[in-house]
Amino acid sequence: MNTFNTDEILTRDAHLIQSFADLDGLKQRAARTAIVSAKGAYVTDSEGNRMIDGIGGLWCVNVGHGREEIIDAITRQLQTLDYYSTFYNFTHPTAAALADRLAALAPGSLNRVYFGNSGSVANDTAIRILHHYNNRLGRPNKKKILSRIGAYHGSTHLAMAMTTPAYSEGWDTASKGLVHHLRAPYAYREAEGMSEAEFLEALAEDMLSAIRDIGAENIAAFIAEPIMGAGGILVAPDGYHQRMRQITAEHDIKYIADEVVTAFGRLGHMFASEDVFGMVPDILTTAKGLTSGYQPLSATIISDEIYDVISEPGAMFLHGMTYSGHPAAAAAALANIDILERENIPLMVQSTGKVFEDALRGLTDSAIVGEVRGSHFMMGIEFVKDKDSREPFADDINVGLRVAQAAQQRGLIARPLGNILILSPTLIMDGAMIDEIEAVLSDSIGAVATELGH
Repeated sequence: MNTFNTDEILTRDAHLIQSFADLDGLKQRAARTAIVSAKGAYVTDSEGNRMIDGIGGLWCVNVGHGREEIIDAITRQLQTLDYYSTFYNFTHPTAAALADRLAALAPGSLNRVYFGNSGSVANDTAIRILHHYNNRLGRPNKKKILSRIGAYHGSTHLAMAMTTPAYSEGWDTASKGLVHHLRAPYAYREAEGMSEAEFLEALAEDMLSAIRDIGAENIAAFIAEPIMGAGGILVAPDGYHQRMRQITAEHDIKYIADEVVTAFGRLGHMFASEDVFGMVPDILTTAKGLTSGYQPLSATIISDEIYDVISEPGAMFLHGMTYSGHPAAAAAALANIDILERENIPLMVQSTGKVFEDALRGLTDSAIVGEVRGSHFMMGIEFVKDKDSREPFADDINVGLRVAQAAQQRGLIARPLGNILILSPTLIMDGAMIDEIEAVLSDSIGAVATELGH
């Protein structure tokens, strides 16, 4: 059995820059946790504490940790072909097989696949392809992007420009007028006094107004997550994606569905766009659940119509990543998809995900829980100072962080986001694990509410 020295790990960790972190706060030893092993739905830290992985690493570990099938597939691939690029005229069997598999799974005519190594790269790729597509069609001005306040589309310079401005405070992005952010589908904060249908119409009019102001001839695409993740688990009103698809199609604006989080079972289907939300996009991006996080891999899946334009004679595809379609990553994805299909995990999530959803919705009994929202294994809990007025806690109270810390002490990892707590666990949760998560959260929220005098 491996033993780990926490002090040694954290001393070395002083040289590591963590993502989206308060780097000054991480100088305090107690602020950092070293995860050293994982199995199934659980992870273990360097102190020997075993915890439910309530965030799936980071929306990632759909089939659970330690799946030997994926590990063996990666090993076999490395023993056969450790690396070769998919540049120029080269391919290899595993990348070809995975592209074919994804084309079969994706909705509509989404039959062409470009591999990257992250969701950020997948979304950057979508924009670069569409810009080139419009150049080929003689429309050099049709380049602007419609995104949404609250969106998260990645952390590269271009992807961050499409992400909600809150994530780039104090940092530059590639926007310079390239991206226009539409109103967030944040019903809890934005739709007071409106019915769901009225809120949908308000959001549709916001898009139409932007199109009128910018000009459809200048807009290349609208990019949207089926459910907004890092923006606080925002679920748009019923019919939203169908309506936005209708508007964009009428104005010759391409629709990019960012399924980096929602694909491969998290909402009970391999892809959510058509099966859950009733629309087929022009481009679909995915990552995280594609390999369950066992290897870094993303896919940008484009329609035949777009491919036909960018593959015309004389249209060089001047975009490439060294590790695009990496053999080991492709092998991991194929094995991961095998597990999802063989064990009927998406179908299982259609029932267990609803049990999880219902369990968390019961937490609204707490005096500091304003709303529990989300779907299946993608849930958010928003904390408020006053339930009637929906007044939020001041930022310096750090309610989400307090609850996350209390939950970790009780054996559950959850993700704080200001006054919101996010849960995105592995998809292999059973009833007992769901009950345990509910009990830990109830106890943790109660403890923090008591500290705050509620």
